[in-house]
Amino acid sequence: MLEYRNLKIAILGGGTVGANVVDLLTTHRRELEARVGAGLEVIGVLVRDPAAERTPSIPANLLTTDAEALITAADIVVELIGGIEPARSHVLAALGSGADVITANKALLATHGPELFDLAAQVGAQLYYEAAVAAAIPIVRPLRESLAGDRVRRILGIVNGSTNYILDQMDTEGWDAERAQVVARELGYLEADPTLDLEGYDAAQKVAILASLAFHTHVPLDAVHREGITTVTAAQVAAAKAAGYVVKLLAIAERLPAADGTEGVVARVHPALVPRNHPLAAVHGGNNAVFVEAEFAGSLMFYGAGAGGVPTASAVLGDIVSAARRHLVGGPGVAESTGADLPLLPFDRVVTRYQIAIDVTDRPGVLATIAQVFADHGVSIETALQTVRPGADGAPPTATLVIVTHRAEESALAATVEALGGSDAVATVTSVIRVEGL
Repeated sequence: MLEYRNLKIAILGGGTVGANVVDLLTTHRRELEARVGAGLEVIGVLVRDPAAERTPSIPANLLTTDAEALITAADIVVELIGGIEPARSHVLAALGSGADVITANKALLATHGPELFDLAAQVGAQLYYEAAVAAAIPIVRPLRESLAGDRVRRILGIVNGSTNYILDQMDTEGWDAERAQVVARELGYLEADPTLDLEGYDAAQKVAILASLAFHTHVPLDAVHREGITTVTAAQVAAAKAAGYVVKLLAIAERLPAADGTEGVVARVHPALVPRNHPLAAVHGGNNAVFVEAEFAGSLMFYGAGAGGVPTASAVLGDIVSAARRHLVGGPGVAESTGADLPLLPFDRVVTRYQIAIDVTDRPGVLATIAQVFADHGVSIETALQTVRPGADGAPPTATLVIVTHRAEESALAATVEALGGSDAVATVTSVIRVEGL
């Protein structure tokens, strides 16, 4: 028997995720209420156009364009508008009124997270955001709660399903990038303007959130090094496959030693070669996965659907249940843990490996010259594979060298590539890609 009053829930945004949240919350209302111990009542859905078609449909009596009235009347506000404004203003208004807020808005959290969390702490409200990273995959709550007593050393993740689908099709089907992008758009993985996905912005927003959680330190979006997949070619993917690797767009956040011997944090997004025996290599299609390396718990992997209306709605419903239970128990919300305040280190402090492909003229002394370039920059060669091609019309033969380095600092590796480009022994540096997960 439910004795607590109905908790009033406002949904801001009637798009795919919002419509699915309303549908699932309505369909499974009795079951969810039994888990909470109180009634759950959707009091309205904020939309721009009440006449627009929606799938699933939303009852017309719930649709409203009056944000202020809806927010003021709610105990729990679910923000599913996306973008910065008006989402930021609505979330601030909701927190200011004392309501708990649930959001799936990664862009908002990555750019205005401290402002929102500070206000929530001031008024004793709670800000939930499990759906903001990797949709249905439970990663925010494990980092926020389950691993709160551990020391996370590194996060290695595939957090953008659109780019993972494209790279996966290039790897498994042999498609070129253009064809893979066309099909991805047809399937709804890519928007009309795919820049957010292809250039790594979406992944950068997500890794900023994950890094802040994992290292108890605010990591702003502009501190994340970002590279997209627009430079990845079918030839690179094929060469990686032949060498036992797969190309993935990785989001990485890790602790590294600072110059003074203390620890700092670096967050980055870029394409990388992953060995085929690594768990992340088996993440196919539009799925996401986050690989966490913790000092006490060891290696953990979280895998599943990283996008879509129903998977994202699942994460939102989980936060609604958590928020509703908190209302019954009472007390202030749990503030974000950013007290570690670790320094943010520059990207050139990252320690990684490179795979470098270069075209050279096949003549005596070339290998020695190239090896000396690596030695001059303190970079050690792990493997080198040479493929020789006969020259055309009496020209001397040419060769392609594919070199994989040992681990070295990013600054030394980048300087090595620059020096190779200026060497008389090198015709062209044809490909440079980092190697992770070894």
